[in-house]
Amino acid sequence: MFDPKIYDIPGADIAWCPGCGNFGIINELKTALAQLELPPHRVVIVSGIGQAAKMPQYVRAHMFNGLHGRSLPAAVAIKMVNPELVVIAESGDGCTYGEGGNHFIHTIRKNPDITNVVHDNQIYGLTKGQASPTTARGQVTTLQFDGVPVDPFNPVAVAVALDASFVARSFSGNFNLTVELIKMAIKHKGYALVDILQPCVTFNKVNTYQWYRENTYLLPDNYDPRDREWAFKVATGTSKLALGVIYMNPNRPVYEEQLAPYMTDKTPVAFRGLEV
Repeated sequence: MFDPKIYDIPGADIAWCPGCGNFGIINELKTALAQLELPPHRVVIVSGIGQAAKMPQYVRAHMFNGLHGRSLPAAVAIKMVNPELVVIAESGDGCTYGEGGNHFIHTIRKNPDITNVVHDNQIYGLTKGQASPTTARGQVTTLQFDGVPVDPFNPVAVAVALDASFVARSFSGNFNLTVELIKMAIKHKGYALVDILQPCVTFNKVNTYQWYRENTYLLPDNYDPRDREWAFKVATGTSKLALGVIYMNPNRPVYEEQLAPYMTDKTPVAFRGLEV
């Protein structure tokens, strides 16, 4: 097994607040990569804009930092050009579910073989605390002075409804669970969502470490993630948030394989799914 320090960038100036949940996620990601024995040159981390989207700058691997909400199409393109790479699209709840909401939906439809790690702190942290798509109704923020007037977006329920091939949720404060879920997502063939709940210690005083500990639960041993009806009930539950693999459908065809019949000798090498 590799030492997670193999992915460290010496002297990196990490611009996250002390106590930020992003520190937990970066350690969990590096540990997962190390346990899978993935050398840095085989890994690509793609992000958009936001505090979470700074992650690729702090991990020794290939990286692409693009536009707000546009990590997924770039990640899909990278995987198509070089399917030998492990491609991880990584960004925050605002970037992925707000600005990138359309890409989120249509990437699930296509089912490319990529991992989508979302840092879900239920707030816009980079732009100083406005409500994000996952902020709870009624929560007061730096912009919604009278409380958020609409219900939050439920990414896990949407992913199950769209028959995403792998859907999981974790909490950055649960190190072992998060590491295992990231490993499972990377090994899964097809689109894999890992929604990671994490505190924003500066701008979200509601969804704290303690709040997540009290308002989440581990799925029971008898839970069957292949039962879509059961998964949808779990995903739409409002009393507490379930942690673990919520849904999986390993039988869905992968996007790159569906494109193969359309490739010809005249297709540029980069788009024939060959390593370049």
